[in-house]
Order: sequence, then structure tokens, then C-alpha cells
Amino acid sequence: MKKLVTDAEFREAVASEGLTIAVFKTTWCKDCHFIDPFMPDLERQYEGKVQFVELDRDDLPDLCSELNILGIPSFIAFRSSQELVRFVNKLRKSREEIEEFVERALQVSEALSHK
Repeated sequence: MKKLVTDAEFREAVASEGLTIAVFKTTWCKDCHFIDPFMPDLERQYEGKVQFVELDRDDLPDLCSELNILGIPSFIAFRSSQELVRFVNKLRKSREEIEEFVERALQVSEALSHK
């Protein structure tokens, strides 16, 4: 997963015509580390359909405040700089829950491309 470290990198990534899912984490978050083992598999599973990017909430506090990122890890799907859907809560996320979120994000993105 590509790690973004600046506000500008984030804005460039989410401006893409394709679906971009931003994953907000921190180094000290146990639930963030819980998803690390299976995220590379998910990235391969959705290769060509979704671009995943990672951001450290502690490195970009202003951006995270703007996006109202409270619980971590948080997932937000973007296309053409527009937020489509988000998976944000304070609970640990399972692989199945993340897959369901990605599928929902793909459905929303697909629906918008037919407008």
C-alpha cells in the first residue's frame, strides 16, 4: 500500500478517475496493526479496480480533522476528489467487513459512472 505523507499527495491520489480507498492509521494503534497481515491480499484481490493508499493520522492532523477522522483504522473511498462512502468507527475491523466496504465502494463508484 502506498504511504502518503503530505496533504498534496493525498489530494492528488483521490483526484483520480478511478476508485481510491484511503486507509487512516497510526503506529500506536493495535487495531491498525491487526489489519496489516491481510491488507496485501486485499490489495491483490482488487488490483486494477481499487487503489489503496495509507495515511498516518498523527502525521496529517489538519487533513484528518477536515475529514472528521476520529476512530482508526478508518477507510474512506474517493473518486474524482469526491467522497463516496466511509467505514469509520472505533471498533476493530475484520477482513470480511473491509471486503464488504470495498464491494460497497465499488458499487457506488460504478453507479456514479453511469450518470
